[in-house]
Amino acid sequence: MDLGIAGKWALVCGASKGLGRGCAQALVQEGVNLVINGRQPEALAQAAALLAEQGEAAARARGQTMGFPLVLAVAADITTTHGRESALKAPGGPAAAFDIVVTNAGGPPTGDFREWGREAWLAAVEANMLTPIELIKATVDGMAARGFGRIVNITSSAVKAPIDVLGLSNGARSGLTGFVAGLARNPALAGRGVTINNLLPGRFATDRIESMLHSAAAKNGQTLEEARATMLQSIPAGRFGSTAEFGAFCAFVCSQHAGYLTGQNFLLDGGTYPGTF
Repeated sequence: MDLGIAGKWALVCGASKGLGRGCAQALVQEGVNLVINGRQPEALAQAAALLAEQGEAAARARGQTMGFPLVLAVAADITTTHGRESALKAPGGPAAAFDIVVTNAGGPPTGDFREWGREAWLAAVEANMLTPIELIKATVDGMAARGFGRIVNITSSAVKAPIDVLGLSNGARSGLTGFVAGLARNPALAGRGVTINNLLPGRFATDRIESMLHSAAAKNGQTLEEARATMLQSIPAGRFGSTAEFGAFCAFVCSQHAGYLTGQNFLLDGGTYPGTF
């Protein structure tokens, strides 16, 4: 299926690895030009080179011989004003505003809420609520003016089914979810081809899940493999998700075919959530 977004410009945050990298890969293979962001310059540069190769390979497979998608890397802390400005005004980036923005920031630490002071809460809200809102504010009006825009926020399945040790994430990401629920239904955006949706990942094969497995093993006196087996038992699909399949779903939500989807929270968790609604 042609997603109809070749030649568009996308900003993908946290794209050097994990779910952000999966989204960037799926988009570049559709011919989308990318500005990718991450904090580690070397890892980001390596990701950019590989993504450019993948974009060119996909274009050649479609019979294209020139005009391959561009991939620009901006190493910066996207949770800061300077970091956001650097990403949004990347040299060689789009002449106008971005057509697609995928917001993504690492989740705050796990733990007991009694251990978190004010600074921990402020950091979580800054990274997982206010930063996406600032990126939306910086790009959404340009999208509406051009009649096309896709905002996709990578949040967490904990928004739908809160996890006790993820209190910082539960709180900050739920705040973003409530904000998006209202904004996405604004006729000045939805009526002008701009959609805003959230992707709620469950357990995917990323560095984050490995960290959680190590914590669970230490807490419960298990080996790493025992902790992995225990976690997998809670997933009806019987496996962790892959970053490629997450990215493919993200690319569809960004496509021309998804213009009637807005204000939604898409739960990708292998069937873990037990509810009907």
